[in-house]
Amino acid sequence: MRTLLSLVAIVILVVVGLMYFGIINIDQTRQGVVQAPKFQADVAKVTLGTENKTVAVPTLNVEKPGNSQAPN
Repeated sequence: MRTLLSLVAIVILVVVGLMYFGIINIDQTRQGVVQAPKFQADVAKVTLGTENKTVAVPTLNVEKPGNSQAPN
């Protein structure tokens, strides 16, 4: 692993040196443009409204075990 890392580092240094002395010259000939795709979706229309209603809510009574009497 260390040998592979050393070889990669040497190759990078050689390429940088060759670019510095003008032996390797890399020029961009065209602009790199990435175009986003266009989507069209046909979806249903959703409308929201409010409505007032009276609802019966049940009551709930809870007795703690310390307050209740033991059955005989």
